Amino acid sequence: MRIIDVHGHWGPWPFHMDVGDVALNLELMDRYGIDVQIVSAAEAVVYDAVAGNAKLAEVLQEQPRLFGYAVVNANRLERSAEDLKDCLSTGRFVGAKIHTTYPGVPIGSPLMAETFDMLDEVGVPLLLHTWGSDVANLPEMLENRPHLKVIAGHAGGDAWREAARAAAQCDRLFLEHCRTVTDAGRISYARAHGVPMEQFLFGTDSTLIDPCISLGVIRDAGFTEPELRQVLSENAENLFTSLRGSE
Repeated sequence: MRIIDVHGHWGPWPFHMDVGDVALNLELMDRYGIDVQIVSAAEAVVYDAVAGNAKLAEVLQEQPRLFGYAVVNANRLERSAEDLKDCLSTGRFVGAKIHTTYPGVPIGSPLMAETFDMLDEVGVPLLLHTWGSDVANLPEMLENRPHLKVIAGHAGGDAWREAARAAAQCDRLFLEHCRTVTDAGRISYARAHGVPMEQFLFGTDSTLIDPCISLGVIRDAGFTEPELRQVLSENAENLFTSLRGSE
C-alpha cells in the first residue's frame, strides 16, 4: 500500500538532536515503507524562511522521493510571496507551510488574514501548524477564500476536538494527526462528528518524531482497507495532484 507523508522536515533543528542529514529522512522512509514525503526546511521554520527554502530547493533536486513546502513568514509577506512563487517554479515544491509559534503570528491575527489572501491567489495547499483552540477560526477564514485548502498540522494538537468540529464544517480543511502524545480516540471523535474520509491525511513530523508513532495511530483507528488507502495516499494524491504516480 502506497504511503505519502504530508508532514516531514529536512535539516538540523536547534535542539540536541542529530536529525539534520537527508539520509535520515530516507532511512526512516525505507524502514516504514513511506514512498513519498513532503518536507519543510527546519531553518526556514525557525529562523530564515527564504534562506531555508533555498537550501531545501538544492536538496530536492537530488531526491525524487522528497517534495517541498515553501515556508511563508507572514511578518515579511511581500518577500515570502515572491519566494513562494520562485520555489513553486522549480517543480519540486507543492505547497506552502506556516508555523504560527516561531514567527509569533496566531491564526486569528490580521497578518494571518493577509497571508491567507495571498495564498488564496496562488492556489496551493497550505500546511498550517495548529495547536490550540484558535483552530476553530479556520472555517470562517476559508469561507471567502475559495482557492485555499489547509491541512491542520497536528490536527489542533491539544485542541483536537475543536479541529475535528472545524473540519466537519469545511471541506477544504484537512486533518493530519501527528504529535508525540497519542491521545486515544482522536480519529474516532473526528469521524463521529462528521469529518469525511476525504479530509484525513497521514503525516509523521519526521525527522523530529519517529514515523512509527503516526503509523500506529492510523493503523489502530479502525479504518477498512479502502479507507486506509485513502488516508495513506489517495487523499494526498487528490490534494497534491503532482504526486500521483511519483516515486
